[in-house]
Amino acid sequence: MSAEVRLLAHVDAALGEGLCWDSVWGCLWMVDIVGRRLLRVSPEGGRFEVWDSPEEIGWVIPRDGDLLIGLASGVARAVLHGTALEPAWIARLHVDRPEMRLNDAKSDSSGAIWAGSLNRRDESRPDGVLYRIARDGATTVVDTGYAVANGPAIRKDERLMLHTDSVRRTVYAFDLDVAAGRLSGERVWRQFTQADGHPDGMCFDSEGCLWIAHWGAGMLCRYAPDGSVLRRVSIPATNVTNVCFFGPDLSRLAVTTARNPPSSQACSGSLDGALLEVLEPGACGLR
Repeated sequence: MSAEVRLLAHVDAALGEGLCWDSVWGCLWMVDIVGRRLLRVSPEGGRFEVWDSPEEIGWVIPRDGDLLIGLASGVARAVLHGTALEPAWIARLHVDRPEMRLNDAKSDSSGAIWAGSLNRRDESRPDGVLYRIARDGATTVVDTGYAVANGPAIRKDERLMLHTDSVRRTVYAFDLDVAAGRLSGERVWRQFTQADGHPDGMCFDSEGCLWIAHWGAGMLCRYAPDGSVLRRVSIPATNVTNVCFFGPDLSRLAVTTARNPPSSQACSGSLDGALLEVLEPGACGLR
């Protein structure tokens, strides 16, 4: 393993995703999308708890004492019973389209959630959309035409949102108006090359730089506001899926991974599917 990375928890995720730091519980939440699992991970000791989901689960976000989750067919509050997860529905989005599912999301300071979708039967189809789900569950389609909508990230001043189409290897920038719940001025922020892999989950740090997980390229990169690369971190897994700052001062950096391919069995000693930590990231995250 690289001296820059250590094992945080051997969660053995088929498709690890949806990382989120919960300052109330002092834990990391994450999901295993195709494994249909919600996980709560202690930042120390590699301990974690698991709840089984009735559907594929794309993301998890703590809000107002609740735990919101993005399932294949919509957004729900997670009700945890023993080792099972029961959805209390907030917005049903794909009831009549079983080929669709939610994939990744972030919340803004108003509590609204920005969530993307994809066609899980054919990820080459531009069927994915970007939703805004208000606190009351009112849902608006704010952008369309994505193959694999991924990794929304919101800058500290909340005037800029970045969003990705992983299949097209493209990160888009939008001007964000949180109060109005509106995006405008769509433009290409960065185009990935084949050597870069595919842009997946991402997050801003407190200095306005962006960290992106590179699916298929075994690395995590930190980018300057102009899109230039500031740092490359080699990750001991081919499919790097999401990234999140954590800890009381948000100075630690966690990374999810997936098996290669996700449908395979974990190899003995492999870190594909593990939750990892980047050591000394040199930046802090956003609350």
